[in-house]
Amino acid sequence: MGTFDAHENNEGTAPQASMLASISDEMVRLYKEQFGRGPTKARTHWAGADTLVVLLEDTLSPAERNLVRMGEHQRLRDTRMFFQYATVNEFCRPVESFTGRKVRSFISGIDTEREGLSCELFVLHSEGYTGPSRTEAAGN
Repeated sequence: MGTFDAHENNEGTAPQASMLASISDEMVRLYKEQFGRGPTKARTHWAGADTLVVLLEDTLSPAERNLVRMGEHQRLRDTRMFFQYATVNEFCRPVESFTGRKVRSFISGIDTEREGLSCELFVLHSEGYTGPSRTEAAGN
């Protein structure tokens, strides 16, 4: 297993870096809870004023690795995406809590051909937005 570094980032001030590290930590916890195994490395970065990108490395469980060996990449992507979107609230709430902003959109992806490199993308509403968040739109 590789080195886990949820705090690897180069983004701004200490409070900003701490917030990004906290989001990384929470995503690792969620992966462990949802998929039975956490990634070995997680990094969270701002991609503009309203977008957070969380990159997670080495995320595949033993069962998922077996699907890769069997060549069942699409089945693995479909299964993973089903679980990701079934738990939208669990993924969005920590981002809203740490940033103080509502999530506008949540996008999840995995490259099954590359050791389970996963990406969680959160597009945030502008500061001060008072309408519904993605979690409210999910109806959970």
